[in-house]
Amino acid sequence: QVLLVESGGGWVQPGESLTLSCEASESISGRYTVAWYRQAPGNERARVACINTLGIIDYDNSLKDRFTITRGMSRNTTYLHIDSLKPEDTAVYYCGAHRSGSCYTVPTNWGQGTQVTVSS
Repeated sequence: QVLLVESGGGWVQPGESLTLSCEASESISGRYTVAWYRQAPGNERARVACINTLGIIDYDNSLKDRFTITRGMSRNTTYLHIDSLKPEDTAVYYCGAHRSGSCYTVPTNWGQGTQVTVSS
């Protein structure tokens, strides 16, 4: 079972950018589909972006203009870059992974999450 650790969250002002990292305990490139989810208080956890075992990327349609998911040079790391942050982006961001090649499969492995707070 792969272990995941997110980092890079924090407090930022509206309009700023942020890059979150998800480090896995083993190589994930080509072996795991990795997805970023977020959960705001009172809301369900929702998928933001995903990169599958073939490197195919999928975004939530409402976010694709500001969110970018990438794999790092290391085969263990996946990033989520967020541009033009808005207060409504405030949430705990989670990294999830699973062996299925589909971005529509709910991950079976989760990190602990990293808090992003957007406020002036």
